[in-house]
Amino acid sequence: MVALKTHLHALAESVNTYSSLPIFKLPIYDSEDNLRAWMPISYKEFQSQVEHFASLIARELQSEGVAPRSVVGLWSNGMSYVDVLYIYGLARAGYIPQMFSLRLPNPDVIYELLKRADAKALIYEPSLADIVTDCPYPSLSAVDLRDVDLGDATLPPMPEPASPEDIAIIFHTSGSTSGQPKLLPCNFKWLDNMVAKSATVSRPLRKSGQDVTVAMGSMCHIGQTFMFLSSFQNGTCTIQPKAVTFPTDELVSMIRDGGLNRLNQFPAFFAVHARAARLDPKLLALLRSLDEILYSGQAMSREDEEWAYANDLPLRNLFGSTECGAMLLSVRGGGKPSPTLRPIEGTAYAFMPIENGSDESDGNGYANANARLLELVILAESGDCPHVSMRAVDGHYHTGDLFVEVAPGEYLSRGRGDDWIKSENCLRCDTRAIEDNARQTCADLIGECIVVGNGRPSPALFVEPAQGVQMDDARLRREIIRRTRHFHSRRYLHERITSQKMVVVVPRGTLPRTATKGNIRRRAVEDMFKAELDAMFASA
Repeated sequence: MVALKTHLHALAESVNTYSSLPIFKLPIYDSEDNLRAWMPISYKEFQSQVEHFASLIARELQSEGVAPRSVVGLWSNGMSYVDVLYIYGLARAGYIPQMFSLRLPNPDVIYELLKRADAKALIYEPSLADIVTDCPYPSLSAVDLRDVDLGDATLPPMPEPASPEDIAIIFHTSGSTSGQPKLLPCNFKWLDNMVAKSATVSRPLRKSGQDVTVAMGSMCHIGQTFMFLSSFQNGTCTIQPKAVTFPTDELVSMIRDGGLNRLNQFPAFFAVHARAARLDPKLLALLRSLDEILYSGQAMSREDEEWAYANDLPLRNLFGSTECGAMLLSVRGGGKPSPTLRPIEGTAYAFMPIENGSDESDGNGYANANARLLELVILAESGDCPHVSMRAVDGHYHTGDLFVEVAPGEYLSRGRGDDWIKSENCLRCDTRAIEDNARQTCADLIGECIVVGNGRPSPALFVEPAQGVQMDDARLRREIIRRTRHFHSRRYLHERITSQKMVVVVPRGTLPRTATKGNIRRRAVEDMFKAELDAMFASA
């Protein structure tokens, strides 16, 4: 069997090559929470601290009777340096991490997912101590272990894959189905492909000196897991911000003081800096000085994209998913909006025609102008094809992502062929599930409804009242929230509708429909009520 490479092997190789270079720069704040400096952590120091954490984690878990190769849940923010040490340390200790983001705050859902994965323990963010008191598994607080004496703790042997099909790590889908996320088991064959594929994405750009990038999200999700792999394999340093929504003045510090030359960010968060740069020539000059501005997760707004290209910003679009990591990339510095995407080298994808249904037009300009829509399909022989539990009956993984081919091997995204939208942090939300629950629990109140909110902090529910409803709009909104509260309590934070402000009541017949079947058109609602949605989330 060909030796499979894990993220731990990749780290060891990178440490040998880049030992003294910084792998991280960590923010240093004063007593008033003002950013003062960026503290470097070398590749060698990071590896040493990963091994330190691994030794202590292994001792604690084994004292609880948790055998190596057991699944261990890790419920974490995923944004701090200590979080990264736990993620890598748990794997280095010989366990299978099951990753949970704090965006899934319901402990009952966490325990159910642990049970489904046959997990044997849980490591949790210290701030969660009050809500894990009834945890049915041995549980450990993820306190900072850097200054804890090793005592009799020893470093376990480097974990080696016994079989390509053995599970290495467990993620979860970023949206809920049937009340909770789906398990996404990732085997060593898949991880080996992530290591190889990620190494091609962030090849060095600086002719002299080290590339410096910034974490784009939580390490509990595949996006930053993939980008960190990509960065350290190429000798890059990652700036670790306190939050992905870092303000523009912190970005300026990253560039001026931290040496940032590659900005990785979700479009909704980059938009904040773009708006500021429109009014600040010095900030615009700093953005122009970057070697790359890589955005991912969803399309950039047309307004921001056109402005960026008009001002010579070095944009690059990466298209990926939780299930497969990065899949498609645009050519760097394409020079015009809507750059085409190409499959990453070493993958095996198909773009399969879909049936072009007759229900695509609403009679008001929302007809599908593309004569031939293609679905991106990850073939079974592609190393990044996800676990068999995620595949269709034909053995391949159908992403649901739609494209048009504009030149041989070059594609433009055309959204999705299902009822999922993406929030501003590029996590998914099943709109149909929310609509079905609202109709079921509020059948006497709701005539028609639709959920929108693509690129927003949370979804919003638009409602046409049922015939004969005798209550004002404010009371109707309150009653809908009351009846649907339990359903939303089990969902990710970005999927929840918990405020009356997120429910909009409109007169019957207001929502735009298709010309043929009369179905409400999600995109048309987004466009029609854009001003209302802007105001809703500006005050949220």
